[in-house]
Amino acid sequence: MSEEVAATSFEACLEALGHVERRRLLLSLLNGTSDEDRAVTLDQLDSDAEDETLNLSMHHVHLPKLEESGFIDANRQEHFVTRGPRFNEIQPLLELLDNNRGQLPDGWV
Repeated sequence: MSEEVAATSFEACLEALGHVERRRLLLSLLNGTSDEDRAVTLDQLDSDAEDETLNLSMHHVHLPKLEESGFIDANRQEHFVTRGPRFNEIQPLLELLDNNRGQLPDGWV
């Protein structure tokens, strides 16, 4: 008997995009053009939060949530993330956000 993997729900994608820091991280992964460019270190991200606050929230909230959904693979020892096995399932929504940045309110991306 084959084991089917359920597709990520729209609600799960919206939950992943529900915080600006997660959106910025996912958009950074989207915009990489090669495998090396797709590895994003956390200090590369633009943020409105202070460094210590961002690091704490990334490591304890945002990275686990995105990793659990399969959208990212996090290497906490080396402090970088790459696209996860399910990144392609959220990619259309990321492209929609990225292509419409100029029409979105400030602070959304």
